[in-house]
Amino acid sequence: MVPELLQKYIWLIQTLIRAGNRGLSFKELGSRWENRFGAPYPRRSFNNHREAVEEIFNVSIECDKSSNRYFIRYPDDVADKDASSAWLINTFTVNNILTLGKERLSGRVSVEDIPSGHRWLAGTMDAMIENREIEISYRKYTGSGISEYTLRPYAVRENARRWYIVAFCVEREQMRVFGMDRIMEMKPTDRHFSMPEDFDVEALFCTSFGVYLPDGKPETIVFRAAGNEAKYIRDLPLHQSQKLISEDGDSAIFSIFASPNESLVMELFRLSPRIEVLSPDSLRKEIAARAAQTVELYRE
Repeated sequence: MVPELLQKYIWLIQTLIRAGNRGLSFKELGSRWENRFGAPYPRRSFNNHREAVEEIFNVSIECDKSSNRYFIRYPDDVADKDASSAWLINTFTVNNILTLGKERLSGRVSVEDIPSGHRWLAGTMDAMIENREIEISYRKYTGSGISEYTLRPYAVRENARRWYIVAFCVEREQMRVFGMDRIMEMKPTDRHFSMPEDFDVEALFCTSFGVYLPDGKPETIVFRAAGNEAKYIRDLPLHQSQKLISEDGDSAIFSIFASPNESLVMELFRLSPRIEVLSPDSLRKEIAARAAQTVELYRE
């Protein structure tokens, strides 16, 4: 029961933060509550939640008497991960429960920070629940310009300490992946979309690696690992398709079935020389070429 209440308290705070200084009327808040939790929002429950939010999190939900709209003053300070209310980060339940216990468990709990998750994750998931289009301002790593996109968020995906939105981009008319750490601004719209009935994010990425959408024909990749690396890869597979082919003393040979995209090539190179790519030959040569470039870089 407690985790469920915490989830509702956090939802209430995040919803009002996203509403900004203008806030929301109780009717608007009740409509969003019903979309999220599938039941009406009694005013008595709302008043109880307001009191609990202030008591537990020291966040005051105020009411503008002239308009009867509820808001959180200085929402940027509450949402700031460096502020005193730093519990409002990344995931809805686990991190918040850990943060609530930080006084009793000080120095005993360590959670890896995901810088891009605390700001846009909640808004994206709200849009996913309501099948609502969002508009974003997006900065690519490859340039300094800002692009505007309209997205139909199908899924979110976490990889290498970053959160990503898997979405149909209206302007590009295709599926794309957008890093949340490169989003400069996000706005919900009043436009709804229909989810494809057969969509499954795990199936979409089943032959890919990282957050790259499938590109090119997947193939069987065989590699040898030795010593502790073999044990580590056996316990924590490199890819969901990983299979153990054979073992010989201290070494093991594995295979995966995936498209050799840039992310996978970088990961295989990172693990060298603890693992050796055996096939396909084109990937083996690519890893060897990168190793030679690294040697040349450090030759002096």
